[in-house]
Amino acid sequence: MQALLNVILPVFLLIGAGYLAVWRGYFSQAHVDGLMKFTQNFAIPCLLFAAISTLDLGQEFDWRLLLSFYTGATLSFLAGIFGARLIFKRPWADCVAIGFCCLFSNSVLLGLPITERAYGADALAGNYAIIAIHSPFAYGLGITVMEIVKADKTGAALVPQVLKAMFRNALILGIGLGFAVNLSGITLPMVVTDAVNLMARAALPAALFGLGGVLVQYRPEGDLRTIGFVICASLILHPAITWTVGTALDLDRDAFRSAVLTAAMAPGINTYIFANMYGVAKRVAASSVLMATALSVGTVWVWLSLLP
Repeated sequence: MQALLNVILPVFLLIGAGYLAVWRGYFSQAHVDGLMKFTQNFAIPCLLFAAISTLDLGQEFDWRLLLSFYTGATLSFLAGIFGARLIFKRPWADCVAIGFCCLFSNSVLLGLPITERAYGADALAGNYAIIAIHSPFAYGLGITVMEIVKADKTGAALVPQVLKAMFRNALILGIGLGFAVNLSGITLPMVVTDAVNLMARAALPAALFGLGGVLVQYRPEGDLRTIGFVICASLILHPAITWTVGTALDLDRDAFRSAVLTAAMAPGINTYIFANMYGVAKRVAASSVLMATALSVGTVWVWLSLLP
């Protein structure tokens, strides 16, 4: 109970405050759009840059950590695809988008603050290692499978455009610049690092409030059985596989915590972006983000209570 009160509820109360503010008209959708642009294009890239530029890459990029998390993500993706096809009889393109919902956990807006509140800022190195390749891995896998399923000229022509857009994304740029500084051994002036850290401190609280405002747009409509399947894959299957693989590989305690907690997060908004990009399963993706985020209050508490 103490973990629920001290770790999880403050995060979700902040999300709830954003949701309530927009729902009741105290904060407009235009304000939310501006806030999310600030966090996603400036504050969070600064946070990721600051973290990755100072990571001990040799120690924190443990192959066992990455294998544990991404084995769970990949198997959840496949479970989503074949579950949607065999159980719910969805078209193959829908199945890939549903699988992507099971694959892409909200590693930044939920994973970082919950891990930090549970174990402290020093425990986030494993989270940052996962985040560093999260978008390239997930989008690369999702786009590849979707294009195989679609197998038409229109889809093939879309791939370079999507990849170009992905690698122009501010989060990817922040990660890339962080790696550049880290690997080059450059020492940045203190005035620069102080400014970046000031920006980074605004990232998570502003993003959580904005996330609540974004969720107002989504409504849990129809496809409830499919949405329930996505929620189970995201909140239970992915972290369970990550736990199993991490245990088998004797992953150290801090990395194990980061891997399992990140895997236990609800689907991120990128799942809706992916579905919208291809025009398939949009209602499932949007409703899964909303409902899984709400239900993860309870499931994350369970995972926290089980972790060493």
